[in-house]
Amino acid sequence: MQNNNQITTDIEFATRQLRAGELVAFPTETVYGLGADATNPIAIQKVFAAKDRPVDHPLIVHIANAKQLPSWARNIPDAAWTLAEHFWPGALTLILHKQVGVSPVITGGQDTIAIRIPNHPLTLQLLQDFGGAIVGPSANKYGRVSPTTAAHVATDLGDAVAVILDGGECAVGLESTIIDLTNTQPVIRRNGAITALELSKALGQQILIDTSARSDAVRTSGTHESHYAPVTTLRMLTYNELLTAATLLQQQCKTFSVLSFKAMPQDLNSKIYWQQTSQDPKEYAHNLYANLRIHDALNNSIILIERPSEDPAWLAILDRLTRASA
Repeated sequence: MQNNNQITTDIEFATRQLRAGELVAFPTETVYGLGADATNPIAIQKVFAAKDRPVDHPLIVHIANAKQLPSWARNIPDAAWTLAEHFWPGALTLILHKQVGVSPVITGGQDTIAIRIPNHPLTLQLLQDFGGAIVGPSANKYGRVSPTTAAHVATDLGDAVAVILDGGECAVGLESTIIDLTNTQPVIRRNGAITALELSKALGQQILIDTSARSDAVRTSGTHESHYAPVTTLRMLTYNELLTAATLLQQQCKTFSVLSFKAMPQDLNSKIYWQQTSQDPKEYAHNLYANLRIHDALNNSIILIERPSEDPAWLAILDRLTRASA
């Protein structure tokens, strides 16, 4: 159930709710997060319950300042400090060895912890005023389309959230890049707006990419085979495959919608919701989750999406669409 009174810009009220062990949704440059006091196990359990999230799926800890890192991580390598200096606040999450006292509820029982400083003025002020760390997975039901506005959060989670801090639309629109620094070779575990090339330049060494959910890899947020998915079935196809599928669905009188880089051909029914999207990866990413929600709300039989390029600038988008269509 949605409670419009919970949407606010009152940071003082949100801080009080966090301290009381309640859930506070907060804006970041990536997506909206579902926040709880990272030192309060009962509040953290509320996050899992509100999201229907598997308990072995680790949470990302959000901090206000890199000086807080030693409170949460140990054996911090030089690479972590270098990346923090280059990219924080920003859309980069570091996986490090956790401090002894960190709750296994946060880490999914692993010896590692994921940490970042988000780049949004409201949330940076919230973290500063709160004075501690906040766990913050995306503020939506587990496995579904992530929220990029306060209204998305209210629709998805309703009264499970005490407060939703309204910071407008998320600037980036896709979750952060996650880089694993627990071994000598840095490895990207989830692609995001910050690319392997940018990270490689900052560190002066090669960055590997391994976003598979291997049993021997560190479990990481958002890497299950099926994730970021609308309720409506989604298929990602090349343009020619998409045209073939659209023609067949039209002949079968099936309801469907399309997200494509090209305009709708004249031989298709004008009543089809065909959305021509941007060919700029940053603009595409910014609008992706909002667009998926629009298509999902049509309650059609299927959503057809044109497959994007495999150019590095599109890797994060391709990752999300691959998992959404799994």
